Amino acid sequence: MSPLRRPARPAGAGFRPLARGATVLAAALALLSPLAGIAPAAPRAAGAADAEVQVNAQASLGRLSGTARGVNTAIWDSHMNDPEVARLMKAADVGAMRYPGGSYADIYHWQTHTAPGGYIAPGTGFDSFMDTVRATGAQPIVIANYGSGTPEEAAGWVRYANVTKNYGAKYWEIGNEIYGNGHYGSGWENDEHADKSPQEYARQVRAYAAAMKAVDPTVKIGAVLTAPGEWPDGVVGDGDPGDWNHTVLSQVADVVDFVSVHWYAGGSDTTAQDATARLARLPGELREVRSQIDRYAGTGSPRIGIALTEINANTGGARLTARPNGLFAADAFMTAMENGVFSVDWWNTHNGGGGITTVDGETDYGDMGMLSSGACTADVCEPAPNTPFHPYYGMKMTSELGTAGDTMVAAASSAQDVSAHAVLRRDGRLSVLLVNKNPDAARTVDLAYAGFTPSGTAPKVSRYARGDSDITEVTGGEASASQVTVPPYALLTVTLEPRAGTGPGASTAATPGTPRLEAVTDTTARLSWEGATGATRYLVQERDGVHTRLAGETTGTSVTLRNLPPGSTHTVDVLAADASGRLSAPSSPLTFTTGTPADATCAVTYHRDTGWGNGFVATVTVRNLSDTAITGWTVDWDWPTDRQSVSSGWGATFHQTGSHVRVTAPEGAGPLAPDGGSTASFGFVGANDGPDPDPTVFRLNGTVCSGG
Repeated sequence: MSPLRRPARPAGAGFRPLARGATVLAAALALLSPLAGIAPAAPRAAGAADAEVQVNAQASLGRLSGTARGVNTAIWDSHMNDPEVARLMKAADVGAMRYPGGSYADIYHWQTHTAPGGYIAPGTGFDSFMDTVRATGAQPIVIANYGSGTPEEAAGWVRYANVTKNYGAKYWEIGNEIYGNGHYGSGWENDEHADKSPQEYARQVRAYAAAMKAVDPTVKIGAVLTAPGEWPDGVVGDGDPGDWNHTVLSQVADVVDFVSVHWYAGGSDTTAQDATARLARLPGELREVRSQIDRYAGTGSPRIGIALTEINANTGGARLTARPNGLFAADAFMTAMENGVFSVDWWNTHNGGGGITTVDGETDYGDMGMLSSGACTADVCEPAPNTPFHPYYGMKMTSELGTAGDTMVAAASSAQDVSAHAVLRRDGRLSVLLVNKNPDAARTVDLAYAGFTPSGTAPKVSRYARGDSDITEVTGGEASASQVTVPPYALLTVTLEPRAGTGPGASTAATPGTPRLEAVTDTTARLSWEGATGATRYLVQERDGVHTRLAGETTGTSVTLRNLPPGSTHTVDVLAADASGRLSAPSSPLTFTTGTPADATCAVTYHRDTGWGNGFVATVTVRNLSDTAITGWTVDWDWPTDRQSVSSGWGATFHQTGSHVRVTAPEGAGPLAPDGGSTASFGFVGANDGPDPDPTVFRLNGTVCSGG
C-alpha cells in the first residue's frame, strides 16, 4: 500500500478514505511418510491432467476461527446498514465487521457521532452498525480513536457497548494506521499528539488498555503494526530506539491481545496471476510478524493473535471489481488464514467508484468495495447498490471450503496458474479449493491425498466461473475424487466424503491440544500439549511443505525432539492414536526455531543499522573464542527468504549464491586473536522484496557461532 494514499471525494458525498494450519507406530509411519502417504485416491478420470494437487490431511495449518472472514464498514457509507448487506454477509459466513472505517477512526467521536473534517452518512451510528452485525451473526472489530481521542473516551465506548447495551464487542484496536502520522515523512493518518513517535504510541496503548479493561476485562486490545517489508518497516525515526514494530512490541507485548496489520498487493495489473504472484510475499511477512511477537512476548506469544484488518489487491487502478480480483480475494483470504491470521477483513463493503476500465470483457469500476455503492464516475454508473462484485463471490467461495472449527491442511499445486487450499471438516469430509488464474484455458487437475481416503461417492462440486451469477453447485460432469477440470478464470471447490471406517471420524481419540514450546536449545526442543480423550499414544510430526514425517512418539503428553540443526525452523503438530491405532485429526501447528550453541568457539553479532522498507544497512562483528588464533577467515550465512540479498559491502569480500552468503577476510587482514582478544567487522547494504528477517546461524570457517 502506498504511504501517499489520500482520501478521494465520491460523487455527491464528503471525503472517503481509499484505505484501506499391525502397531500404532507402524500404522502412523505408513500414513505420515511423504513417499507412501500421497497417492492418487482412485482410478483417474479420462483425459490427461496438466496439473497435480497434493493434499495432506494430517499437515495442519490451524483452525478456522469464527471471525475468519471479515469486511470493513465505514461511517461515510450510506448503504452500510442496508438490510441487504446483512443478508449477503450472512450468506458468505462473514464473522467480523470492522468499524468506523479506516482512517476515519482517528477523527471519529462515538458519543456525538461526529468526524470533524470528514463526512458522516445518515444512519451509520454505532447502534445501527451493531444491528447489522447482529443480523449478520458477526463480531464487531471496533477502532478506538487514537488520533484525536483519549483513553477515557475509548473506555466510555466500551462501557456503552458492553455494559449499557450488552453488545459483547470483543475486539478493540487502538487507532488505524498510526505509523502514517508523518513521523516517517509521509502522513495521511490524523494524530494530534505532539509526540508522534512509536514510543508515544506504545505509552498510549498501555493507557488505553488499562482504561478499557478496567471497564470490561474481557475485551481484546489490538495494537497497530506495519507489514514487514512494506513501508515504513525498517525505518528508524530520529531519537527512536528501533523501527515501528520493534519499538511498539517491546513496550506493549504484555498488555495487548492481538496486533492489526494491513496488506495490499500493489500494482495496477489486470491479471489474477499478477496479483497472486505478489500474494506470495504474504506468508513470509506474516511469519515475520509472529517472529517479532515471539521475540517480545516470549511464552505469552500464543495468546497474541494477528488480524489482517485491511486487505485488497491495491489502493487504486484496475482489477478491483473485475473477476481477477475475485480470484485474488479467495486466494488471499485462505493464504492469510493458513498463515496464522484469525480475521481477514476486506477493504471495503462499499467504497465508491474510481477509474473506469475494461477487464476480462467487463467494466471494472475501480471500486475497492465488495458490493456496489451505486456511484457514478462521469457518465458511467455502477449497478444498483449492494450488487455483489467479484471479490464478494471470492470470499463467499471460501465459506464453501470450511467454517469455524474446521482444520486447514496443506495443499500444493504443480502449476503456477492453479492455486490450491484444503480444509478437513469436523465431520470428516475434505474440501479442496482450486483457483484457475489462466484466463484462456481450463485446467485438468489430478488430486492426490495423504491421511485421507475418499469414498466412492461422487464429490460435491461448487463453481464460480464466467456465466455464473453466484456460487453454483455442479451436478454430473467428469469430476471425481482423483481428477477435476477447472474452467478458465474460475474457482472450484470439491468436497469429498471419507471411505467408511477411515479418517479422524473413525478414531475414538479426540484431537490433541496445540503443542507448546517448553524449552529449546541449539539441538533440542521440548514440547508439551493438552491430552486427548481416548488417546493411547501421541505422534508428533514435522511438516515440510505438503509432506510430513514422524518426529517423535510417546504415551505421555510431552516429548523432546533431539539432533535438530542449530538455527533451524520447524513446524510440528500432534495426532492422537486410539487403542486400534486409528488417528485423530491433527492439532493446530507450532513453529519454533532452535538457537545457537552457548559454548561455541566463535561469536557473531548481526546489527541492523538502518532500513527503508526494501533495503537496509547492517554491520557484522566476529570474535574468535577458541584458544588458537585464526588467520584467513570466512563467515557464512543463509538468508531466511529467497528475496534477500547483499547489494554492496565494505571491510571484506562478499559473494552470494542463491540465498547463501560467504564473506571473506580482506587481503592483508590480521589474525583473529584467541579468547576474543580481537574482532573483525564488516558492513553491507542489503536489499529485500517483502519480509527481511535476520539470519539465524553464522559460521566462522565452517563452525557454528553463538549469537546472531
